[in-house]
Amino acid sequence: MGLLSRSAAARSPPGKKLLNEIRGIFSLVLKNIVRSKKNSLLIIFLIASITFLFFIGNSVIGSSDRGLRDAYINSLTGDIVLQRISPVTMNLFGANTPVIDEFFVIPEFPAFDRIRDMALAEPGITGVTSQVSTKAFLDVLGLRSTALICGVDPATYFDVFPGLILEAGRFLKPGEYGAMITADRAERIAAHSGVYPEIGTPLLLTAGGALGFKIRELPLLGIYHYQNSGPVMNEIIITDPQTARILASIQVASSGIQTDGEALGLLEVPMEDLFGGMSGPGGTQVPPDTQLAETLAENPEGLNPDSLAAYLGSFSNDEPEILFGGDWNFIILRLKRGVSAERVISSLNKKINPMGALAVSWRIAAGNSAILLLLVQAFFNGGIFLMSTAGIIAAINILLISVFKRTSEIGTLRAIGAGDGYIRILILGENLLLSCIAGCVGILSGLWVIHAVNRAAIVIPNDLIASLLGGSVLSLHIIPPVAGASFGVALLLGTFASVFPVETAVRIDPVVAVRQG
Repeated sequence: MGLLSRSAAARSPPGKKLLNEIRGIFSLVLKNIVRSKKNSLLIIFLIASITFLFFIGNSVIGSSDRGLRDAYINSLTGDIVLQRISPVTMNLFGANTPVIDEFFVIPEFPAFDRIRDMALAEPGITGVTSQVSTKAFLDVLGLRSTALICGVDPATYFDVFPGLILEAGRFLKPGEYGAMITADRAERIAAHSGVYPEIGTPLLLTAGGALGFKIRELPLLGIYHYQNSGPVMNEIIITDPQTARILASIQVASSGIQTDGEALGLLEVPMEDLFGGMSGPGGTQVPPDTQLAETLAENPEGLNPDSLAAYLGSFSNDEPEILFGGDWNFIILRLKRGVSAERVISSLNKKINPMGALAVSWRIAAGNSAILLLLVQAFFNGGIFLMSTAGIIAAINILLISVFKRTSEIGTLRAIGAGDGYIRILILGENLLLSCIAGCVGILSGLWVIHAVNRAAIVIPNDLIASLLGGSVLSLHIIPPVAGASFGVALLLGTFASVFPVETAVRIDPVVAVRQG
């Protein structure tokens, strides 16, 4: 019909001519879709089903990732964690590789003060705290269990992490000796002993290592819970940093400077001969310090603070600076809202990598539960890809049947002057319109399901699943990028499914088609 009106349209202005061509093609596309209702509905159902599954699955995973991210950032990892460079990736309590984790010892942080000052000077940082991490066994009221020890800086830790909710007692204070446990652990203790732990109850912590066993008894100062807890968080015990250091066999303020045997031999020299001619170990004659002798000659009354300072200042230190930090494992950073963590991590790593330190994201610091969610998303979308492949094959078969049924019609169009481009636009337009309808149906169905799930307030009984889904109550969010990607998937399915049928239609011989018709 659009072709028959071309002679009239040829006398129209170019813009009006193009508009008439589009109207003619669109009218013919709608007519063909309505005429082939059965095939059209099959294609819409097929593409809408795949779009729906993609939208719902990625909405669930995206909502879980958002909940998990907020829980860890507000309660445990912050936005960025600074740690010592290690052969394996580390979380806050060990290695991210399960086989290695059993034997892995978290290294002490290098150049702590200098790197902390660098972090504070970085634009976009709103909070900084420090942590010592180790593992131990807890004995309390007859219950023995494993624990993740989190030695914190109380002056900054609880300000950085507002996701810690106090239930009983109080938060640890700077310089105070004690521990805090989660409400989940307190309930487990009560279920075992029949007595709910009270504030002041002694907690016995035991840890073993290369330097032997360490045993510490601490008073219970507080009971708290996380806004979104999981199996890992429920095992955490917050203590003062010195307790964690002792359990982890960390020697505070260790410079790592080695003293050789000759220097130790000077301890055997009499004090009165220390600055004069003397015999060293094995009878070796030690020459007097001439510069000190000159200093004493200039000051007959002996050394005073000024002359001693001048003497000590005469020595030049040409040795490279030894960087050591020693008594912390991690520096945890919080960012201002809207600041890119990737940008800050890149900027910090350029500065701190030469010092042996590394900045990582919250996901690496959170450990396997956060990384596992990425694997779940990859496997799910891999399954959607396989399903889409099967769907494309099915759609191709349906479209081919439709093309073969319209052989005479396509042949007639070719006979009256329709070129290859016109036939391609016609068939592709039909399939893209069906894909758009299917995409909208799939997304609207997904929105309805999300609304129904949120209204149902489904409680998740399993702690592991709850931690992966970002909360004990299943809550799904509408994520606009996921909706856009789902619509894009529908269009891609329609486009890929159209390629072979379109080329088949183009290859139809007009003469043969008209004879068959």
